[in-house]
Amino acid sequence: METVRFDELDLCQEILRGVKEMGFEEASPIQAQAIPVAMQGYDVIGQAQTGTGKTAAFGIPVLEKVNLNKDIKHPQALILCPTRELAVQAAEEIRKLAKYMHGIKVLPIYGGQDINKQIRALKGTQVIIGTPGRVMDHLRRKTIRCDYVNTIVLDEADEMLNMGFREDIETVLEYIPTEDR
Repeated sequence: METVRFDELDLCQEILRGVKEMGFEEASPIQAQAIPVAMQGYDVIGQAQTGTGKTAAFGIPVLEKVNLNKDIKHPQALILCPTRELAVQAAEEIRKLAKYMHGIKVLPIYGGQDINKQIRALKGTQVIIGTPGRVMDHLRRKTIRCDYVNTIVLDEADEMLNMGFREDIETVLEYIPTEDR
């Protein structure tokens, strides 16, 4: 496969700066294939080895799609991860990509963390990365509203299914608006 440079992917300058600061110039195969398709609004199922940049492959299109309009103070992207460690790791990676995007807020949420502290931190968050159980807790409490969610990512979906999260994932998906699908 021919190498693709990030500056050939029609990304905003702020994300390109973040990518460059992270030391990347060329997209990995999963990134080169997934980013353009996801940015066009298509569903993507990606599979690649650990360490190939899957988080950036879905994180960059998520960030590109976030509307930074100050009037939208609700989540616009929801990323489900099987474990708190993966949620924290994905949030760190996406924050690095978004470093130069002023006004963007990325928040990991997971069990074992004070839910009241999370509720306060959720205000103004556009990108939520969380474990299915904790996301469901917030959805049921109405501390996460999905009216503006335009993207949902199932990070390591196979692992979540192997861990028995199918019903939880289906419950979360019921909260996502589908009129644009």
